[in-house]
Amino acid sequence: MKSMHKQGRLLIVDDNKVNRILLARAVEQLGHQIETADNGRQALEKLRGGSFDLVLLDIEMPEMDGYQVLEACLEDNELRNIPVIMTSSLDEVDSVVKCIELGAEDYLNKPVNSILLRARVNASLEKKQLRDEQRKLVRTFATKEVAEELLTTGFSLGGKFVDASVMFTDIRSFTTLTESRPPAEITEILNDYYALMFDAITSHGGSVNQMIGDGLMAIFGAPVHYEDHADRAVRSGLEMLELLEGFNQNQTVQKRPQIKIGIGIASGQMIAGFTGTQHRATYTCVGDTVNLAARIESHTKVAGQPFLIDKFTREALSIDVQTEDLGDTIFKGKNQAIKIFAVKYNQHD
Repeated sequence: MKSMHKQGRLLIVDDNKVNRILLARAVEQLGHQIETADNGRQALEKLRGGSFDLVLLDIEMPEMDGYQVLEACLEDNELRNIPVIMTSSLDEVDSVVKCIELGAEDYLNKPVNSILLRARVNASLEKKQLRDEQRKLVRTFATKEVAEELLTTGFSLGGKFVDASVMFTDIRSFTTLTESRPPAEITEILNDYYALMFDAITSHGGSVNQMIGDGLMAIFGAPVHYEDHADRAVRSGLEMLELLEGFNQNQTVQKRPQIKIGIGIASGQMIAGFTGTQHRATYTCVGDTVNLAARIESHTKVAGQPFLIDKFTREALSIDVQTEDLGDTIFKGKNQAIKIFAVKYNQHD
């Protein structure tokens, strides 16, 4: 009778042909698909070239033994998520401990007992399914960069100092817009708008950190560090304006209102990390640089310019961008004036 558990794709690794055949037959009787490898090197090639749910791995093999395969899997961000059950005639506690320390899910002595095999395989596949669902959930509710940070290093509250660029952007007169249009239309407009803005941000390595109504905050340079974070942020802002131009053309065709936005960017040192509690947390950046970026975005209304950056962003740029020096500005809460630049964007005819 076949197992009622979800069918899995398993890789059986053993240099002994008799052991491979018998173990493969036993696993197939449980209702799973199998592939085999006769040494550790071949096993790694198959793991990197295919998709497997579980590995049954022998310890004593020529060329590359089971310990070395475990070590290689542990160092690979993708392979480390595949559960491994060790199969060996070595009935020693030290061997079991070493395998577990290297990331093995479980351990079976040879000759493998069919009842234990069924139980260990099903338990490992269930754990794999739960981990896959967790990874999918994390990637659904976090940006790609934050998801990889969580899945690679794990979750812990706290932060570290980083050099990065922060962008704030906001739709102008959005409250007035919501009062004059049907809710369904406003929601559709926002969804289309955010789809374009997200693409402009993520395509340049940025990470959308917060969405508050019609405004958003994006980080360039954390959690993934880029030396050219200022370049990336400014390029992203210019692409946002370009995409918005096309968006507004479509709005006109549909007899819908035009959208104008303000973009503010500041660069410098800030604290990046997970804040909140163990039950509810978010990846964010805090500090004077973040506060300055928010104030610069708000200053776009006063300056009558859609895209402003601070002097630190301007000094860090290595790309050819036209800017206009708007002079020194003293923002609320700041004792020193900050030189602000308007980034020039040439609208298409």
